[in-house]
Amino acid sequence: MALKLVIGNKNYSSWSFRPWIAMKVAGVAFDEEVISLNAEDFKPRVSKHSGTGKVPVLIDGPVQVWESLAILEYLAEKFPAAMLWPQDGAARAHARAISSEMHAGFLPLRRACPMNMWRPVKQLVLNAEAAANVARIDAMWTDCRSRFGSGGPFLFGAFTAADAMYAPVVSRFHTYGISASGGARAYMTAMMALPAWGEWLSAALKEPWVLAEDEIDWPTVLRV
Repeated sequence: MALKLVIGNKNYSSWSFRPWIAMKVAGVAFDEEVISLNAEDFKPRVSKHSGTGKVPVLIDGPVQVWESLAILEYLAEKFPAAMLWPQDGAARAHARAISSEMHAGFLPLRRACPMNMWRPVKQLVLNAEAAANVARIDAMWTDCRSRFGSGGPFLFGAFTAADAMYAPVVSRFHTYGISASGGARAYMTAMMALPAWGEWLSAALKEPWVLAEDEIDWPTVLRV
């Protein structure tokens, strides 16, 4: 039985993006079900599989896993050859730490800059709290690239679950014209060059659903 990933809108659902891009880059085959976050039957449909009634949810036969980071851990165990965590112990510990930081933190940035793949690049002036989040993330990416990134263009060289966790942040930095240092900008370029990124973006641009709460220019909806 094929794995199935239940996700929200590709234009807006940052949490859905994380396991989706990890599975695509790792070459893990799966079916997907997209449910718009504003669908009237969203909660009952998702609650069949998720204890929180939220996406994403990974379904593997009788196993149902929700929460992006938990899904990535499950995938890392099920598909060890995909090497979703770094092999080196110190790098792996660091990757897990920054992934957990992303899972639990950066709320001011997430609130100020909702993921919106179809919005044209247009600079947004950030409040102090969101700007502090940006500074922390830039420093984190630069540090990872310097200490662990010699084997490739991603945070730990090869693509890992940590890159999946920060994929929506890369999207936010790009969409809202957020300045990043040279190393962080090079990392963003590598992420956005992934074929999986292009596949997700292409699908997002074709979606019909508009969520006012994620359109910061509302009532204008800017689309590329």
